[in-house]
Amino acid sequence: MKPGITSAVCLNSLILGAALLLTGCATTGNQRSANTRATMKDVEQVYIRSSEQVDVTRGSLEGIVNPNQPDEKKAFDRYSNDVSKMGNLEKRLNKQGDQMRVQQKDYFEEWRMQGNTYTNPRIQALSEQRRADLTAVFANIAESSVGVKGALKAYMSDLRQIRTYLSTDLTPKGIESITPTVQQAIVDGDNLKEAIKPVLSSMDDARGELAQGPNR
Repeated sequence: MKPGITSAVCLNSLILGAALLLTGCATTGNQRSANTRATMKDVEQVYIRSSEQVDVTRGSLEGIVNPNQPDEKKAFDRYSNDVSKMGNLEKRLNKQGDQMRVQQKDYFEEWRMQGNTYTNPRIQALSEQRRADLTAVFANIAESSVGVKGALKAYMSDLRQIRTYLSTDLTPKGIESITPTVQQAIVDGDNLKEAIKPVLSSMDDARGELAQGPNR
Protein backbone atom coordinates (compact mmCIF):
# COMPACT_ATOMS: atom_id res chain seq x y z
CA MET A 1 0.00 0.00 0.00
CA LYS A 2 1.36 3.46 -0.90
CA PRO A 3 2.47 5.74 1.97
CA GLY A 4 -0.18 8.37 1.12
CA ILE A 5 -3.00 5.84 1.15
CA THR A 6 -1.72 4.33 4.37
CA SER A 7 -1.72 7.73 6.06
CA ALA A 8 -5.25 8.48 4.90
CA VAL A 9 -6.56 5.14 6.16
CA CYS A 10 -4.90 5.63 9.53
CA LEU A 11 -6.28 9.16 9.83
CA ASN A 12 -9.84 8.07 9.00
CA SER A 13 -9.61 5.23 11.48
CA LEU A 14 -8.42 7.62 14.15
CA ILE A 15 -11.23 10.07 13.52
CA LEU A 16 -13.93 7.40 13.49
CA GLY A 17 -12.56 5.91 16.66
CA ALA A 18 -11.77 9.06 18.61
CA ALA A 19 -14.39 11.46 17.34
CA LEU A 20 -17.47 9.45 16.45
CA LEU A 21 -17.30 6.79 19.12
CA LEU A 22 -15.47 8.86 21.71
CA THR A 23 -12.96 6.15 22.49
CA GLY A 24 -9.40 6.44 23.80
CA CYS A 25 -9.05 8.33 27.06
CA ALA A 26 -12.69 9.52 27.04
CA THR A 27 -14.19 6.33 28.46
CA THR A 28 -17.13 8.22 29.93
CA GLY A 29 -17.88 9.63 26.48
CA ASN A 30 -17.90 6.14 25.02
CA GLN A 31 -20.37 5.05 27.66
CA ARG A 32 -22.55 8.07 26.97
CA SER A 33 -22.52 7.16 23.30
CA ALA A 34 -23.69 3.64 24.17
CA ASN A 35 -26.34 5.02 26.54
CA THR A 36 -27.59 7.40 23.85
CA ARG A 37 -27.99 4.58 21.34
CA ALA A 38 -29.74 2.36 23.89
CA THR A 39 -32.13 5.10 25.01
CA MET A 40 -32.90 6.06 21.42
CA LYS A 41 -33.77 2.43 20.70
CA ASP A 42 -36.10 2.33 23.72
CA VAL A 43 -37.83 5.56 22.68
CA GLU A 44 -38.17 4.29 19.12
CA GLN A 45 -39.95 1.18 20.39
CA VAL A 46 -42.39 3.29 22.41
CA TYR A 47 -43.18 5.35 19.31
CA ILE A 48 -43.86 2.15 17.37
CA ARG A 49 -46.05 0.76 20.15
CA SER A 50 -47.93 4.06 20.34
CA SER A 51 -48.70 3.93 16.63
CA GLU A 52 -49.90 0.36 16.99
CA GLN A 53 -52.03 1.27 20.01
CA VAL A 54 -53.74 4.00 17.98
CA ASP A 55 -55.00 1.28 15.64
CA VAL A 56 -56.20 -0.84 18.56
CA THR A 57 -57.96 2.13 20.13
CA ARG A 58 -59.60 2.98 16.83
CA GLY A 59 -61.15 -0.48 16.88
CA SER A 60 -62.62 0.05 20.34
CA LEU A 61 -63.90 3.51 19.39
CA GLU A 62 -65.65 2.10 16.34
CA GLY A 63 -67.03 -0.69 18.49
CA ILE A 64 -68.71 1.77 20.87
CA VAL A 65 -70.55 3.69 18.15
CA ASN A 66 -71.42 0.57 16.16
CA PRO A 67 -75.25 0.58 15.97
CA ASN A 68 -75.22 -3.22 16.10
CA GLN A 69 -73.14 -3.31 19.27
CA PRO A 70 -74.73 -6.04 21.45
CA ASP A 71 -73.01 -5.04 24.71
CA GLU A 72 -72.28 -1.36 25.23
CA LYS A 73 -70.80 -1.92 28.70
CA LYS A 74 -68.32 -4.47 27.41
CA ALA A 75 -67.40 -2.20 24.51
CA PHE A 76 -66.90 0.73 26.88
CA ASP A 77 -64.68 -1.33 29.21
CA ARG A 78 -62.53 -2.34 26.26
CA TYR A 79 -62.26 1.28 25.18
CA SER A 80 -61.47 2.50 28.69
CA ASN A 81 -58.67 -0.06 28.93
CA ASP A 82 -57.24 1.11 25.60
CA VAL A 83 -57.27 4.73 26.80
CA SER A 84 -55.30 3.70 29.88
CA LYS A 85 -52.74 1.89 27.73
CA MET A 86 -52.40 4.92 25.50
CA GLY A 87 -51.97 7.13 28.54
CA ASN A 88 -49.16 4.92 29.84
CA LEU A 89 -47.39 5.16 26.48
CA GLU A 90 -47.79 8.94 26.60
CA LYS A 91 -46.03 9.03 29.99
CA ARG A 92 -43.22 6.81 28.73
CA LEU A 93 -42.71 8.95 25.65
CA ASN A 94 -42.43 12.10 27.75
CA LYS A 95 -40.08 10.54 30.32
CA GLN A 96 -37.80 8.69 27.91
CA GLY A 97 -37.80 11.58 25.46
CA ASP A 98 -36.48 13.88 28.20
CA GLN A 99 -33.87 11.29 29.16
CA MET A 100 -32.70 10.98 25.57
CA ARG A 101 -32.32 14.75 25.23
CA VAL A 102 -30.18 14.93 28.39
CA GLN A 103 -27.97 12.07 27.21
CA GLN A 104 -27.54 13.66 23.79
CA LYS A 105 -26.49 16.92 25.42
CA ASP A 106 -23.88 15.12 27.55
CA TYR A 107 -22.73 13.13 24.53
CA PHE A 108 -21.99 16.16 22.38
CA GLU A 109 -20.53 18.13 25.28
CA GLU A 110 -18.03 15.31 25.95
CA TRP A 111 -17.23 15.22 22.25
CA ARG A 112 -16.62 19.00 22.25
CA MET A 113 -14.35 18.80 25.28
CA GLN A 114 -12.29 16.01 23.76
CA GLY A 115 -12.02 17.93 20.51
CA ASN A 116 -10.26 20.70 22.38
CA THR A 117 -7.47 18.29 23.38
CA TYR A 118 -6.30 17.56 19.83
CA THR A 119 -2.93 19.07 18.89
CA ASN A 120 -3.22 18.03 15.25
CA PRO A 121 -5.35 20.73 13.56
CA ARG A 122 -6.51 18.34 10.83
CA ILE A 123 -7.89 15.87 13.35
CA GLN A 124 -9.50 18.65 15.35
CA ALA A 125 -11.17 20.07 12.24
CA LEU A 126 -12.44 16.65 11.19
CA SER A 127 -13.75 15.99 14.69
CA GLU A 128 -15.60 19.29 14.75
CA GLN A 129 -17.12 18.69 11.33
CA ARG A 130 -18.25 15.19 12.29
CA ARG A 131 -19.76 16.50 15.51
CA ALA A 132 -21.59 19.25 13.62
CA ASP A 133 -22.96 16.77 11.08
CA LEU A 134 -24.24 14.40 13.75
CA THR A 135 -25.68 17.26 15.79
CA ALA A 136 -27.78 18.19 12.75
CA VAL A 137 -29.03 14.59 12.49
CA PHE A 138 -30.15 14.59 16.13
CA ALA A 139 -31.69 18.03 15.69
CA ASN A 140 -34.05 16.48 13.13
CA ILE A 141 -35.32 14.10 15.82
CA ALA A 142 -36.06 16.97 18.19
CA GLU A 143 -37.74 19.03 15.46
CA SER A 144 -40.01 16.22 14.30
CA SER A 145 -40.86 15.29 17.90
CA VAL A 146 -42.55 18.67 18.34
CA GLY A 147 -45.28 17.61 15.92
CA VAL A 148 -45.85 14.41 17.86
CA LYS A 149 -46.33 16.30 21.12
CA GLY A 150 -49.10 18.45 19.67
CA ALA A 151 -50.83 15.55 17.93
CA LEU A 152 -50.58 13.33 21.00
CA LYS A 153 -52.00 16.04 23.27
CA ALA A 154 -55.04 16.55 21.01
CA TYR A 155 -55.60 12.82 20.67
CA MET A 156 -55.39 12.06 24.39
CA SER A 157 -57.72 14.97 25.16
CA ASP A 158 -60.32 13.45 22.82
CA LEU A 159 -59.95 9.98 24.30
CA ARG A 160 -60.22 11.06 27.92
CA GLN A 161 -63.20 13.33 27.37
CA ILE A 162 -65.04 10.60 25.47
CA ARG A 163 -64.36 8.18 28.30
CA THR A 164 -65.60 10.66 30.91
CA TYR A 165 -68.74 11.40 28.92
CA LEU A 166 -69.64 7.77 28.31
CA SER A 167 -68.94 6.82 31.93
CA THR A 168 -72.02 8.85 32.88
CA ASP A 169 -74.19 8.43 29.77
CA LEU A 170 -73.68 5.02 28.16
CA THR A 171 -77.11 5.10 26.54
CA PRO A 172 -78.10 4.92 22.86
CA LYS A 173 -78.80 8.67 22.89
CA GLY A 174 -75.56 9.41 24.70
CA ILE A 175 -73.56 7.32 22.25
CA GLU A 176 -75.31 8.97 19.30
CA SER A 177 -74.52 12.44 20.58
CA ILE A 178 -70.83 11.67 21.16
CA THR A 179 -70.36 10.00 17.74
CA PRO A 180 -69.03 13.15 15.98
CA THR A 181 -66.39 13.51 18.71
CA VAL A 182 -65.48 9.84 18.32
CA GLN A 183 -65.04 10.37 14.60
CA GLN A 184 -62.79 13.35 15.29
CA ALA A 185 -60.73 11.25 17.72
CA ILE A 186 -60.20 8.70 14.95
CA VAL A 187 -58.96 11.47 12.66
CA ASP A 188 -56.66 12.80 15.40
CA GLY A 189 -55.32 9.30 15.86
CA ASP A 190 -54.46 9.11 12.17
CA ASN A 191 -52.76 12.50 12.46
CA LEU A 192 -50.69 11.20 15.37
CA LYS A 193 -49.56 8.19 13.36
CA GLU A 194 -48.49 10.48 10.52
CA ALA A 195 -46.59 12.72 12.96
CA ILE A 196 -44.70 9.71 14.31
CA LYS A 197 -43.35 8.67 10.89
CA PRO A 198 -40.75 11.47 10.49
CA VAL A 199 -39.51 10.87 14.05
CA LEU A 200 -38.89 7.21 13.30
CA SER A 201 -37.18 8.17 10.04
CA SER A 202 -34.89 10.63 11.86
CA MET A 203 -34.05 8.03 14.49
CA ASP A 204 -33.20 5.56 11.76
CA ASP A 205 -30.82 8.10 10.25
CA ALA A 206 -29.18 8.73 13.64
CA ARG A 207 -28.85 5.02 14.34
CA GLY A 208 -27.10 4.59 10.99
CA GLU A 209 -24.66 7.35 11.88
CA LEU A 210 -23.86 5.75 15.23
CA ALA A 211 -23.74 2.14 14.01
CA GLN A 212 -20.56 0.28 14.93
CA GLY A 213 -19.01 -2.45 12.84
CA PRO A 214 -20.79 -5.04 10.65
CA ASN A 215 -23.40 -5.96 13.30
CA ARG A 216 -25.45 -2.78 13.09
